[in-house]
Amino acid sequence: MICYSINLMDSRYISQLNRDVKPAGPGEFAPVSIGPIQLALPVVLAPMAGITNYPFRTVCRRFGAGLYVSEMITARALVEKNEKTLRLAEFSPEETPRSLQIYGVDPEYVGKAIEFLVSEDRVDHIDLNFGCPVRKVTRKGGGAAIPVKPRLLANIVRAAVQAAAPIPVTIKFRMGIDDNLMTFSDAGRVGQEEGCAAVALHARTAAELYSGEAHWEAIASLKSQVQHIPVFGNGDIWEAWDALRMMRQTGCDGVVVGRGCLGRPWLFRDLADVFSGRSPEDPPCFGQVREVMLEHATLLAEWFGERLGLMSFRKHATWYTKGFPGSSQWRQSLTHVETLPDLEKALHELSSDLEFPPEAMRIKRGKKSRRQRVALPEGYLDDQFDETPPGPDAETADSGG
Repeated sequence: MICYSINLMDSRYISQLNRDVKPAGPGEFAPVSIGPIQLALPVVLAPMAGITNYPFRTVCRRFGAGLYVSEMITARALVEKNEKTLRLAEFSPEETPRSLQIYGVDPEYVGKAIEFLVSEDRVDHIDLNFGCPVRKVTRKGGGAAIPVKPRLLANIVRAAVQAAAPIPVTIKFRMGIDDNLMTFSDAGRVGQEEGCAAVALHARTAAELYSGEAHWEAIASLKSQVQHIPVFGNGDIWEAWDALRMMRQTGCDGVVVGRGCLGRPWLFRDLADVFSGRSPEDPPCFGQVREVMLEHATLLAEWFGERLGLMSFRKHATWYTKGFPGSSQWRQSLTHVETLPDLEKALHELSSDLEFPPEAMRIKRGKKSRRQRVALPEGYLDDQFDETPPGPDAETADSGG
């Protein structure tokens, strides 16, 4: 296979944005811990609904160390022992630490859900989602709307920390509702005061969804305010160099990687390289990508059954092939395969020697980039000190962060 070697000073595979970024120097970044969990790298896989299940986490772990968080699990469904929810909350025997994200709007249900997880020794780390921007969630007072009411937020976080002890709890949130209603300072303060082991900020508002550029200056601001626990930054980590640039610019303790690793789980290998003072390895040619795709699809088929597993893999097939020459034509066939042999046949019809294009390094994947007007319940802003939890319809099984 023909792949291009990385030359730090003159590489096709370093964007102009990161051309002057150097690998980490000896001792430049201090080790970071989340409670008793010490991370070999200051890198966390962002929980993504319908994506960061066991098969995807397994593929990512092959490429590097870090904390690999499950997709979001709703607290109420967990308390009610919903069969699908229990399945999604499972880990494979080799996964450690076992990191699970919980989404809940009511302190009682959040506490009960975590008590269940801890009593059955199902987790080593709990993350709480307070960043969901989905309209049907925020208009009921859930997700990114919860930090608008810091006392309610504190009640939920306190219930989680008390129920989880000694398991560490972290929280992830956005900058706020929109440019006129920022909540990240309150969220960081609550996280620190209520005993969280770390906090993470997605440096966009709920109104921005996934559009535009992340506002890293908000991460720097949060770090200046939250000084007793680690602060992780999230937003626009498309290449490993971005992680170093974010940490150097903001002073944050680590990074959360989301859309940048979709279809590119080897981003975690690149992160390991730059944090160790090395330049990243060669980007994979298509023959190497194909092997990763087949492993991922096989794991999904084993986990969900072949039919559902292959249906779940279709979106991943789009991300894995994105940017390769002619990939738009491939996806017509790849997104219709229903069996593993059909997938293998379709992939082997494509040239193994296709190079990963340099211009594909920063192609955005995942959620569509657009803005929205955030919906909140009528009168929601009248009393921001109100502690009343939203109704159960604010906690839908398919809401995400």
